[in-house]
Amino acid sequence: MILEVCDLAKKYNKNSNYTISDINMCVKEGEIVGIVGHNGAGKSTTIKSICGMHPYEKGTIKICDYDLQKEPIKAKMNFGYVPDEFSLYEKMTGMEFINFMADIYKVSTEERIKQVNEFQKLFQLGPSINKTIRTYSHGMKQKISIMAALIHNPKLFILDEPMVGLDPYTSNQVKEYFKIHAKRGNGVLFSSHNLDVVQKLCERCYVIDQGKLIKEIDIIEFNKKGQDLEKYFLEITKREALV
Repeated sequence: MILEVCDLAKKYNKNSNYTISDINMCVKEGEIVGIVGHNGAGKSTTIKSICGMHPYEKGTIKICDYDLQKEPIKAKMNFGYVPDEFSLYEKMTGMEFINFMADIYKVSTEERIKQVNEFQKLFQLGPSINKTIRTYSHGMKQKISIMAALIHNPKLFILDEPMVGLDPYTSNQVKEYFKIHAKRGNGVLFSSHNLDVVQKLCERCYVIDQGKLIKEIDIIEFNKKGQDLEKYFLEITKREALV
């Protein structure tokens, strides 16, 4: 198992109510798994807890069998994370940022060259990889974020709303890499409001509503029955529409 989340609960500051609670989910080798929910449902809080960005009050998170609280460094060495808002050193060039991340993860020179060459074929940044990040478009920043997050070839790739603001071509490139990464025996976990993408791309998805995990959906079986994920999602969350 690449990721195991058991009875996760998190609350902010001195709030008496939990922002998320009773969250149980997993990602197996070769899987692409989605997290869906309305704005404020708890998707980002769940993901940030899994990444170790938020301390949590209850539950356990294991990444490649490493407990995130007991062995945080070992756990974090096994995943790459792309947030919903870019956290980039914009005075660096794209290549400098990738090398910075490679140094953190102790990636050899040979391996990072191999990885960058593969990413360049897929994402086609070309000479722009040596330009400063502050000159990049939104799509280019997303590409460089993904390349930096994957430079150490992590077992688990985690993304929060990865398709927001991307043009169709870049969005397709990102989705294609999800498939490539999973086929290599790794796992992908991402949150999204785009239920069509989740239905086409994922093996399973989790529905979070008002801080609780209310449903795990086997997308493969779901598709065999010819069901529509968006319609089903709106029915079980009892909301009129996605915001």
